[in-house]
Amino acid sequence: MKRLVVGGVIVDDLFAPSRVLAARRTRPPSLRGRWEFPGGKVEPGESPQEALVRELREELGISVVVGAELVEPDRGTWQISNDLEMRLWFATVAAGDPLAGDSHDELKWLDAESLESVNWLDADQQVLPHVRGHLSR
Repeated sequence: MKRLVVGGVIVDDLFAPSRVLAARRTRPPSLRGRWEFPGGKVEPGESPQEALVRELREELGISVVVGAELVEPDRGTWQISNDLEMRLWFATVAAGDPLAGDSHDELKWLDAESLESVNWLDADQQVLPHVRGHLSR
């Protein structure tokens, strides 16, 4: 059975998003310097949405409002590897200012035109066309 990872497509507005928050990883060494939609693994007894809220609080120091799920069109979940799959939700900051912590060394707000200006993790690259489709210009 695959382990579930959740990620937040953090946008400036849930209803008319124009920018999305990207986070540059510091670890593990094989992923250092690559950008991602922040999140993490779901712990036992936790719903995916609860895990997302917890991970974003731990990693970025923010509280979020979770919006609609960004569902992979064919399988429903985004494949990361043979043993990991990912579910993503749009979210917006409800409290706090996003800050890079131990897991990330830089955060950047990107619009539709600059979305591919950073070196995304392979798992997140597959999501970019779907995210771009939600961003207003």
